[in-house]
Amino acid sequence: MKTQAFERELTACLPEKEALTGLLHDSMEYSLTAGGKRIRPMLVMEFAKLCGGTEEAALPFACAVEMVHTYSLIHDDLPCMDNDDLRRGKPTNHKVFGEATALLAGSGLLTHAFETLTSPKAIALNGAETCAKAVALVAACAGIDGMLGGQMIDLQSEGKQVSVETLQTMDRLKTGALIRCACELGCLSAGATDEQIEGARVYAENIGLAFQIVDDMLDVTSSTEKLGKPVGSDSENEKSTYAALLGVEQCRILSRELTEKAVEALKIFPGDTEPLKNFAEYLLHREN
Repeated sequence: MKTQAFERELTACLPEKEALTGLLHDSMEYSLTAGGKRIRPMLVMEFAKLCGGTEEAALPFACAVEMVHTYSLIHDDLPCMDNDDLRRGKPTNHKVFGEATALLAGSGLLTHAFETLTSPKAIALNGAETCAKAVALVAACAGIDGMLGGQMIDLQSEGKQVSVETLQTMDRLKTGALIRCACELGCLSAGATDEQIEGARVYAENIGLAFQIVDDMLDVTSSTEKLGKPVGSDSENEKSTYAALLGVEQCRILSRELTEKAVEALKIFPGDTEPLKNFAEYLLHREN
């Protein structure tokens, strides 16, 4: 993915700044342009390319999924949720703009994601039918049967000892659903076959779970400076984690197995899968 081109497009996708709603615009832009790994947009672009599509056509879909992801982070950091002070190495949105504006900024990014998916540009490049499918996919993956459902399980699990199976269900929804969404959006944009979409789904589900397991390990083994957010917050919030339930060494073994399954799923694609293989390895060995 051409990072600079994506960042320019992401900023350009924001609505025009108006005098009376300027603070809300600033709050949305603050979190959207704060950096981060851009995992989800990269997956959109890579799968589009792998399935014979173009980066230009996939770009609106990539921007939309990053808006949904950023909205979830803003809300996740709020005092009523995880109550975090740092995100991507910067003060969280509500620390800068206040809780009410942060709440609106998250909601604004979510709703604007759907506007981006159905923009004249997106329709011209992908067709109205594909854009409609993209809207349905994002809505499903972000909703009660996806990210929101996983967040609810997470909240209800605080202060309780839950099973590894419950954790896996939570993470397939809370983290994995949007990662799967990104992979499938790239396939949709490129007009991929059902077999290719299934391969992308298997890849996504495995790297999504591996990502969360590594995240749990880093919350124990890393530092605030490296992560760009507080470490030890899972323990402080009395959350059950893979690291707590399985131990760090078993987590390393499990995340390696999941990564190998993800790489195996790429074999059905005829194109160059090396970038996606390397990415799966990067997620496994990342330090932040």
